Amino acid sequence: MKKTAITNVAIFDGSGGEVFNGDILIEGNRIVEVAHFPNKLAGRADQVIDGKGKFLMPGMTEAHTHFSWNDQPSLAAIQMMPPEEHILWCVQVAKRYLDMGWTSALGAAAAKARLDVVLRNAITAGQCVGPRYLAGSQEITTLGGLGDMTLPHLPFQELSFGHIVSGPEEIRKAARMFIKYGVDHLKINLSGEYIAGIAAELSPFSDEEVAMLAAEAKRYGKRVAAHARSSESVKQCVRHGLELIFHASFADEEALDLLEANKDKHFVAPGIGWLVRTCFNASEYGITTEVAEKMGYRRELEAASETLSKMHKRGVRVLPGGDYGFAWMPHGTNANDLQYFVDYIGMSSKEALLAATRLGGELMMRADELGQIQPGYIADLVMVDGDPLQDLRILTEPSRIAMVMQDGVVHKNLHDSSPREAALHIPDSENPLRDKGVQEAIPA
Repeated sequence: MKKTAITNVAIFDGSGGEVFNGDILIEGNRIVEVAHFPNKLAGRADQVIDGKGKFLMPGMTEAHTHFSWNDQPSLAAIQMMPPEEHILWCVQVAKRYLDMGWTSALGAAAAKARLDVVLRNAITAGQCVGPRYLAGSQEITTLGGLGDMTLPHLPFQELSFGHIVSGPEEIRKAARMFIKYGVDHLKINLSGEYIAGIAAELSPFSDEEVAMLAAEAKRYGKRVAAHARSSESVKQCVRHGLELIFHASFADEEALDLLEANKDKHFVAPGIGWLVRTCFNASEYGITTEVAEKMGYRRELEAASETLSKMHKRGVRVLPGGDYGFAWMPHGTNANDLQYFVDYIGMSSKEALLAATRLGGELMMRADELGQIQPGYIADLVMVDGDPLQDLRILTEPSRIAMVMQDGVVHKNLHDSSPREAALHIPDSENPLRDKGVQEAIPA
């Protein structure tokens, strides 16, 4: 097998240790050796990539991905796109993620029943490029819940992007249908969402319904992901063993105790970027800071900041990603989450990078071969022009993502930066927290 050496790089290996200068040797798609300077591996390689002192890190994992969200200002726009155009959109977006160093991703729900499955299969077959992917179902929701939408001016015109159920038997049928389609995990909306006109604190599903979903998932060896902003919905996740918890903004002390006691069973992907950017960066689309506050998002951001900080201190696994794909937070700008983890949750830059790398390998159920730069691990690597530990925001700049390698193959070269990519970065011009820290903008 072909041997590739990446030399003269500052290596963040994802283990939790300090950055060191060194080289790595790749054989086929696996890392076979990691050497500290002054050891040199170039002489044993068929191909040498000189990093010229750049920062080398494991590929990142996006933990809450909606490839089929179409960078528009509204939830309604998701379902207006015909399925043929929609899958082409997903293909384009998947490449955008890989270009930005996201070599793995977990689907948080598809806008139509089979979009995630078809995209995953195409990526796996090499028909298109994108992160190695775990496909989610459509969002399972209940009558009047998040995803069961109507147009305000046409109250009887449904525009639902969720799969609507009512009662345990309909839950069973929905679960089996999506499992038949080939999903890796199921998704259920256990709470509301302010932008949909449904209180985030609402928990519309009964325990009997959640228990049925959990039982069907277990029967077929599938995990379950849950949109769970309310405290009760987080408790339902823990009680019924739903492994993937999205948001968890309003988790109370009882919910935090439950999560801590079961922290090896659950992952939390809070989608903090959605709260921040909706509060401070959506004015152009009609959601001014005043509107966001009236909707409830400013209050939720305050609650989430406190709750997620406590969660992180208790050792619960909190990962970046969530709800990118709206006009004020388009696909490709996902690395904003890493700085938000520092500003709002209190993580160090190192902890934020570990959440995106090492914890990502655990999320993908491949902790022994993804998320670290170690012998035996798959060569999913990102080379960065600059030090993210000094400024995480450089990971949002396409021109700073100097190289992306996936499965031992270079996807993006050292000099690739197209005009389209360069347009993806959104400055935090409206965000009063920029460079100030959360305390100055959010009252105690």
